[in-house]
Amino acid sequence: MDFLLALGLLIVGIIFVVKGGDVFVDAASWMAKAAGIPPFIVGATIVSLATTMPEMIVSCLAASEGKTEMAIGNAIGSVTANTALIMALAFLFMNVVIDRKKQWIQCMLMILCSAVLFFGSVEGYLASWASIVLIVIFIMFLVLNLFEAKRNQDEIETSVVKDKKTIVKNMALFVVGAAAIVIGSQCLVKGGSDLALLMGVSQRIIAITLVAVGTSLPELVTTLTAIKKKESALSVGNIIGANILDLSLILPLCSFISNKNLPVAAANIMIDLPVCLGVGILALIPLLAKEKAGKLQGSLLIVCYIAYLVVSL
Repeated sequence: MDFLLALGLLIVGIIFVVKGGDVFVDAASWMAKAAGIPPFIVGATIVSLATTMPEMIVSCLAASEGKTEMAIGNAIGSVTANTALIMALAFLFMNVVIDRKKQWIQCMLMILCSAVLFFGSVEGYLASWASIVLIVIFIMFLVLNLFEAKRNQDEIETSVVKDKKTIVKNMALFVVGAAAIVIGSQCLVKGGSDLALLMGVSQRIIAITLVAVGTSLPELVTTLTAIKKKESALSVGNIIGANILDLSLILPLCSFISNKNLPVAAANIMIDLPVCLGVGILALIPLLAKEKAGKLQGSLLIVCYIAYLVVSL
């Protein structure tokens, strides 16, 4: 019964986090536009940050409760799943082509984030210098988004309906979405921790598998939609952006919340961080070099992800 309750909490948490995140992003975007914030700023900052809310709250909540293995496992596991599973699906089922001149900075920032996390954690905790560098990368990414969005602002919707009924509806959705993310995150952390205890495995295992994949469902849905519509740029760009935000913002925030150097477990240092860095290099360096991805590259990423899970379990 305890096992079913823990599993139920985990599933409810995933549903609340994913659906709440979707509602929250839509409402936040509408409210920002209605408040007169330029649409290009909305897309480049508010929407980008809002889509990272599920992973951010789950990890920060875990860190505040001293469950650092779950906090780190969720953040790193989500990035690994995004790259070696979800991006790999795009490589396998779409003709992924990029413009190296336009996207090399984002690709290199993602790899740099992984490298900073790895080398900044080798002593068993997230070093202060690593947190500072990651925050700088986060700011650089937002500024880059702003410039990119400014250049393309004519393509972005510039008006929204602002009648009383629509205002009330979106304000309510904003509150409901935020509440769903918070409640869902609490269920995820509680259910995941209890499940780990009952199964006799570490919180890290639950975090890098069930929790990480659960909080990555929005990226998975985006990729499946992109596959259906044959819009590879939408999928790959969304994943790279989400990964940069996850890596550059979440763990420094967790370190700040824990009010001390964030402890990093040996398994994170020996397995999770190297794999995260490795699959990032495998996915992005050939993509930049050839300006396209192939099915072989996607297959290798899937194999790497399966091997990672087998080794971890």
